[in-house]
Amino acid sequence: MHKIRLGIAILAFSMCISTSAQSSDPVKLSLFSWPGYGFWFIAKEKGLTEGLELEISIIEDPYQSFGMMTAGVLDVTSSTAEYGPIAADKDVGIKLVTYTNPSYGTDKIILAPGITSAEQLKGKTVAVLEGGLTQIFMAEWLTDNGVGIDEVKFTNLIMDDAVAAMVGGTAAAAEFWEPFGSQVLEAMPGSKVAADSTEEKYITTAMLGDALYMSTAFLEKRPEDAAKLTKAYFNAVDFWKENTTEANKIIADGLKFSVADVEQVLGSTGEIHKGGIFAFDRDQAAIFMGLKKGKLPLNIVADGMKAHWDVTTDWWLKFGFIDKAMPMSAGVDTTPLAAALKK
Repeated sequence: MHKIRLGIAILAFSMCISTSAQSSDPVKLSLFSWPGYGFWFIAKEKGLTEGLELEISIIEDPYQSFGMMTAGVLDVTSSTAEYGPIAADKDVGIKLVTYTNPSYGTDKIILAPGITSAEQLKGKTVAVLEGGLTQIFMAEWLTDNGVGIDEVKFTNLIMDDAVAAMVGGTAAAAEFWEPFGSQVLEAMPGSKVAADSTEEKYITTAMLGDALYMSTAFLEKRPEDAAKLTKAYFNAVDFWKENTTEANKIIADGLKFSVADVEQVLGSTGEIHKGGIFAFDRDQAAIFMGLKKGKLPLNIVADGMKAHWDVTTDWWLKFGFIDKAMPMSAGVDTTPLAAALKK
C-alpha cells in the first residue's frame, strides 16, 4: 500500500506542468480537515496575506496533495511533519519550510474493547495513515512495548475511515487525532487510550506535529510570495492568540466543524492547549528550526528539527518508504521563515 501512495507523488513528477506563475496569481494551497490547519481561513478572512489571494482546498489524503504539488497543481500544503525525508529521497520538488506546531495530547493510540496490551495486537490490524506520523507513533509505541512492526497488519485509512474501522470491528487499534479520538471513545465503551502525545518522549522532541510545505517551483518562481505566505500564516496565529473566540469560529466555518470540535484541538484561550496542540508563533518556530537561539515551553528541544529529521528518516528506512537517508538540507528550505521573522 505504501508503494502505491508514494507512487502518487512520483508519477505526478512526470506530469509536471511548466508554467510561468506571476505574483498576481492566486496561491493554491491545501489542508485536510483538522483545526490545526485552520489558521489559513483566518489569514484569508481577516486580510492578513499582504494582498495574496488564497485558493484553499480541503484534500483528506496528504499524499494526494503532495502529488498535486509535484504536478504543479498546488503550491503549498499544511500537513504532518514527516514528509521531508521522503520528498528528498524521491526528488519530487517539495520542501518543508517550517514546523508549525507540536501535538500536545490531540494524538492518541486507542485500543478496541478487549485489547489491553500491545502484545494482544500481534497478528491483528491497526489503522494508521501510512507514510505519516501516525504510523511512526504507532511503531514507536509497539516497539517500546515489545512488538515488532512486522508483527501487526498496518492498514492505511484516513480519519473518518479509521473511526468506521474501529467501531465496525475491523481494526483492533488505531491512531487518532481530535476530534476523531473522542468520537471513538464515546462510541465504543471499553475502548482505551494506550498512549498520547502529552507523554514526555513525544512532547519534548515535538515528534508528533505539523509543518508547512511548498513546492520548489513556487519557492523558485515566487520567492517574495513564499515569504508573504509564511508571514500570513504566523499573522493568523497571532490573530488567533488575541481573538480566540472569533478566530475559532472562522476555523469552524471553514472546516464545517462545530466550535466545540475546534476547541478540542486549539482550546479557547489562545494558549498552549493540553489535550490539543501548541501552536508556535514565528519566533518559536524559528527556535525549533534552528534559526534563532532561545528556549521553548514544555521542555521542547531547541533546534529540534534536526533530530526530528533523523528519527523520521530512520523509520522510513525501516518501513521501506525511502531508499537512502538524505541530509536535512535536501528537504528543508527555511528562507521563507527567515523572512517571516521580519514583521
